Amino acid sequence: MKLLVISDLHWAGPGEQQRRGIPSEPPIHPILRTAERVWRESIWLRDPFAHNDKLNQIIALNPSVDWVIASGDYTIDSAFVGLLDEAACESAELCLKTLRTAYGERVLAVAGDHEIGKHSLFGGRGGPRLESWKRIAFRLQLEGVWRKDFGRYAVIGVPSSLVSLPVFESELIPAERPLWEAERRQVLEQITRHFASVESGQRLLLLCHDPTALPFLYELPEVARAVDRGGLEATVIGHLHSPFIFGLARLLAGVPRISWAGSTIRRHTAALNQARLWQRFGLVFCPAPTGIELFKDGGWLTADLDTEGKEPIRWTRHRLDW
Repeated sequence: MKLLVISDLHWAGPGEQQRRGIPSEPPIHPILRTAERVWRESIWLRDPFAHNDKLNQIIALNPSVDWVIASGDYTIDSAFVGLLDEAACESAELCLKTLRTAYGERVLAVAGDHEIGKHSLFGGRGGPRLESWKRIAFRLQLEGVWRKDFGRYAVIGVPSSLVSLPVFESELIPAERPLWEAERRQVLEQITRHFASVESGQRLLLLCHDPTALPFLYELPEVARAVDRGGLEATVIGHLHSPFIFGLARLLAGVPRISWAGSTIRRHTAALNQARLWQRFGLVFCPAPTGIELFKDGGWLTADLDTEGKEPIRWTRHRLDW
């Protein structure tokens, strides 16, 4: 069985295209403004609204795969509140429509952090919104937690932002916090049931957009059992966009948490503090189609999966030049 794996497509629909060139932060100190400009234009991505063509290129190069696995972030999220913003929701809908038009019902997808919302780089705008979480189901037609079996393989998809909700706690609207916590409990219960239902001898493939969620998953006894006993063959992640950023995150694993430099730094260092645990999950990193501006090192993955489970999955990373 041939799988196509893609992540961090960040489609820009008509509504979000109208925000091109609008500052992503409210007025900030000139030094921070300079730092933001250098980061966005020289390192991360100069024009995030200019890359819708990358998905069509990947589709054209992969016309006959058996299944498509999509690891989240289908929208630019230019208002930083996820799908609650109608323009961002439109982008995600158009992105998934493009995939479903090409591959029909052979698309398996999870939500990323940008579908739910999060603070902007310096924390001046946005955050998770409960309505955005609800729109994942009734606007994008995506399940929060799901399982799909391919012969001896069980593929489980999870919403990483719900699993790692404690990391986003300072970004939540206070009145929504109890409702978020209730949603998270349901998600963890569903994940527990899916892992508990895996038969002896089956191999597991986990799809989790943001590796920040992995230490929280490991707190669930059924997940820890699968990880420690070798039942989990691989975990596909995205979120980090670039092989360089992924390598840097692994290098910085275990750094102390920084709580005084704003919500974004606090969230990132909290994730890196627990990153040594990531390797127990057999990480397979899927880059964004663009990678980052500095290296233009993006692409996609394909996987050859033996449904009888006699051979491990063979992963291939493909580079997309631009």
